[in-house]
Amino acid sequence: MSEWKEISLEKVAEVNPTERLPKGTLAKKIAMEILQPFTKKIVSYTIEEYSGGTKFRNGDTIVARITPSLENGKTAFVDILDEDEIAFGSTEFIVLREKAGESDKQFLYYLSISPDFRDVAILSMTGSSGRQRVQTDVVKQHLFLLPPLPEQRAIASVLSSLDDKIDLLHRQNATLEKMAETLFRQWFVEEESELIPLGECIKTTSGGTPSRKRMDFYEGGNYQWVKSKELNGGYILDTEERITVEALKRSSAKLLPENSVLIAMYGATVGQFAIIGQEATCNQAICACLPNDEFPYTFIYHTIKANVDELKSRAVGSAQQNISQVLIKSLEISVNENIEKFHAEVDPMMKKIKSNYTQIRTLTALRDTLLPKLMSGEVRVEEAKKYKAWANFNSI
Repeated sequence: MSEWKEISLEKVAEVNPTERLPKGTLAKKIAMEILQPFTKKIVSYTIEEYSGGTKFRNGDTIVARITPSLENGKTAFVDILDEDEIAFGSTEFIVLREKAGESDKQFLYYLSISPDFRDVAILSMTGSSGRQRVQTDVVKQHLFLLPPLPEQRAIASVLSSLDDKIDLLHRQNATLEKMAETLFRQWFVEEESELIPLGECIKTTSGGTPSRKRMDFYEGGNYQWVKSKELNGGYILDTEERITVEALKRSSAKLLPENSVLIAMYGATVGQFAIIGQEATCNQAICACLPNDEFPYTFIYHTIKANVDELKSRAVGSAQQNISQVLIKSLEISVNENIEKFHAEVDPMMKKIKSNYTQIRTLTALRDTLLPKLMSGEVRVEEAKKYKAWANFNSI
């Protein structure tokens, strides 16, 4: 560690470097909403006329400086441009660029998402409520331990290998999801089908909230307890809270079978949906659709996915939009002789998607464990590769 030195970021990186992009020039734009929370990769962009905003090129890191985007982890590494191409984005980005011979561009990205950097930046935010920002000087003056350049690159290589695998798994899932959606559209939208109310095909139920006065209902819980804000459009493999067997007995919460499809019924999350990857429970703001042998989970999940906009359009209420179980059960769905064939084709796809999500969770946890340890020097690169989880990663 003697070769590591404490230094301010501005000494080893350019912060908001100057770039020339004439107004009116057509260029790639990276809007704040394009960045995914705690995701290195930029997944899309638009082509627009430049009229203002931050400018950057490949190898730069863009960091959200405004609340809540910074807290939500909107930080990305730019690698979608051609050589010498300049792109632009929100005025609420801070741009970090390596200094030749001083810092490594990938290392700077991982520095910017490290807890040490993020905690300092978030605590320094100033401004009116809802519009608080990190000041550029705080970023420039941020003190941290800088390893020699070869070790910077080695640290970045370890962490990048994890992010690359996570990105690959996400892309595999996106491909599988598109394949399944295409089959559903071909067999149940484009082909002649009978329209039958969902409630005539499957049973539905809702959940409950065990008494919050009984903390023992939530401590050391056995069963995952899903809240509507956790409905993510895909598989739910873990939940923020769990409840105990006693809580299940003393509340209206019910144990739902694996592959139940959940739909949010109230408020800001109305219409959001997900599928549970194991037995779980949920609160009363969620409707659970229970698949059966005739109408398997693959068909029910894709039916809900294809009709979610229709459900949202039926929401009622002025102060708080809501849909009911009665409304959900009245949804007319397309049914024909292709259901069994669809399940045979799509079931292996969904099992692979679920397996990939499980690997993504494992790899993300490993990255998040190693990141602060590697960046602080607590764990060196060779030690990191001895972690049991790292060995498992290399076998994936």
